[in-house]
Amino acid sequence: MSLGAEQHAQPGPAAGGKGAGRWFPTCGKGGVRKRASAAACLALVACAGPGPIQSDWQLAQQEKNWHEEHVTLPPYPKRGNLVEFNVGPGTDFRFFVDSTSLSVAPDGVVRYVLVARSPQGAENVSFEGLHCRNGEYKVYATGRGDRSWVEAHGARWRPVEQGAASWHRTLANDFFCPGKSPILSAAEGVAALNGGGNPRADTLRNQTGG
Repeated sequence: MSLGAEQHAQPGPAAGGKGAGRWFPTCGKGGVRKRASAAACLALVACAGPGPIQSDWQLAQQEKNWHEEHVTLPPYPKRGNLVEFNVGPGTDFRFFVDSTSLSVAPDGVVRYVLVARSPQGAENVSFEGLHCRNGEYKVYATGRGDRSWVEAHGARWRPVEQGAASWHRTLANDFFCPGKSPILSAAEGVAALNGGGNPRADTLRNQTGG
């Protein structure tokens, strides 16, 4: 299965348009324009609910039988589609996700294009995935200066770093993997990026005291 069959989000504030994935009508054709609108969209996602609660045995069986979907590289990111997120004071780089690349596949992996920009303006571009349930990430490809991809042959899943300047930890904990479960749709992920965080993640942290 290619990424074309996954739920993709179309641009938020920087580039309008309806998504091909699971969009909610109150988010509007032009995407999320204000923080309040983002909160409203996320509230609707939360109301939809994550589905039936599964037992530990069911979750263990799912992981035992898990296999990754076939992955196709997305188009190279355009600057107008980038949404910035805050990693914290541990780095002077700025980090962005290409909102049109965000997808959630049936295998439970959240995939996206990441852009890391140095203070001098140099950019590192990578196409990555977060396996929320296992707390792991994978880099599928990196970008070249001619705006083409170099596939990472032999790429493997690695534990998400837990340091203060870990952009993978920030994306997982605050945006794409609330409670170690993947977002319900690409639209939820875009709304979380535009809103500065996923309210479901905050709610779960408050419930667990974490």
